[in-house]
Amino acid sequence: MEAIRPVPRTLLRDRAYEAIRDAIVAGDIAPGAVVKDAELAERLGLSRAPVRDAFSRLVDEGLLESKPQSYTRVTPVVAADVRDAAAVVGAMHELVTRAALPRLLAGHIDAMRESNARFAAAVRDGDVSAALRADDELHDVLVRVSGNRAAAATVARYTPLIRRLERRRFGEGGNCRSAGLHDELIDACAVGDVDEAVRVTAEIWRGLEDLADLDT
Repeated sequence: MEAIRPVPRTLLRDRAYEAIRDAIVAGDIAPGAVVKDAELAERLGLSRAPVRDAFSRLVDEGLLESKPQSYTRVTPVVAADVRDAAAVVGAMHELVTRAALPRLLAGHIDAMRESNARFAAAVRDGDVSAALRADDELHDVLVRVSGNRAAAATVARYTPLIRRLERRRFGEGGNCRSAGLHDELIDACAVGDVDEAVRVTAEIWRGLEDLADLDT
């Protein structure tokens, strides 16, 4: 669990949550592993209170499971849960894509193209972490421009469930999603073609539902 490092003492609950969530998604804390608030608090350089708050949030989001007075452990990667999460996240991305397109500026399109260039380079290099980070940055442009905070919160909540399976599949020799689909999405956004942008968005996230099916 080398990825768990001390964090600044600001927004402690959020920082503890992000650090533990990211370690779970990356596989640094493996599915089924028992986690202890005292141990992680020491690793993070925090008191136990913000770590307990983070545990509660992660249980609610499906990354941890807890039995009172017994254990808290990382949940297994369950294909059905990933498929459900991908369907929900995909629907939210279709919604924000439709809302964002009329508001997009040239700078937003440039940012998406830059993210996709980083995505493609990371895929070529076999850097899964960088690829998924660039993928998030690309789609986050549309989430932010849409201004839909409910959709943004839903995406943030359920995307980690999907990323765990993506990372595992890529580690087994699978491929990251095609940068070509991103190009199609960006081109549609650049010309203001809402229907095409939504169609490509649906195709992107349907691919993640299919990825979950392959894991059954």
